[in-house]
Amino acid sequence: MDYVALNVPVADDEQSDILTAELADYPFESFETGGGVLKAYIPQERLADCKEQVDALLARYGVQGRYIAIETQNWNAVWESNFPAVDVEGRLRIRAPFHAAAPVGEEEVVIMPKMSFGTGHHATTWLMARAVLDLGVASRSGLDMGSGTGVLAIVAARCGAAHVDAVDIDDWADENCRENVAANGVADRVTPMLGDVRRIAGRRYDFILANINRNILVADMAAYAAALLPGGDLVMSGFLEPDVGPIVARSAELGLRHVATQSREGWMLVHVRRE
Repeated sequence: MDYVALNVPVADDEQSDILTAELADYPFESFETGGGVLKAYIPQERLADCKEQVDALLARYGVQGRYIAIETQNWNAVWESNFPAVDVEGRLRIRAPFHAAAPVGEEEVVIMPKMSFGTGHHATTWLMARAVLDLGVASRSGLDMGSGTGVLAIVAARCGAAHVDAVDIDDWADENCRENVAANGVADRVTPMLGDVRRIAGRRYDFILANINRNILVADMAAYAAALLPGGDLVMSGFLEPDVGPIVARSAELGLRHVATQSREGWMLVHVRRE
């Protein structure tokens, strides 16, 4: 699968975060910022369906993007040269296979991200990973919705979760998730599932992790609520501070109690619970 990198000049981290949140509503699968440029990656075959809307979006913010075609092998070379290991408070290390192992006593997850989102570098993935460490998932069943690389499902399994379904709509993400699940030795407790929220119909979970974006979270939250067992936790990220109000309001409509809100680098996490 060939990809296209949309390069957008940004003035600062705030503008980068805002544009990332806006572009996440389209089929962009990963983002990185450096040297004053936001890079958003999208499958070449999906760009034509949204290019006009994306260009209009950038015009509203007074910026112009440049589209650069890249090949799959080049993408992986970029990851290998720019993906340092990620530390979550000295409790968890998310690393690639070519990094040194975590120190003794520190949990680790090994991820080869390839085309999928979820290396731990983005603030939302870091927030979600820390939340899993504190959630008490041992012996509980869970769902990682929009699983990407499968990193959160793998973290949950390494923290003792009995079983986790990892659902993603992208076929490449599903393939990458399966590779990472096997590499981390949790294939017996993590089940990758290709598809959207309809895949969880009739299933019940003790906890649900959803690191997506505000529009999808609000649209699909009723399905998440229906899938939560009594006492179940729903942890969501992938949105900015102005989105917290609509997220919390929608969860309250569905009978979910607000437990906590956390932030990192302007990105937010909301934790709610079914009583």
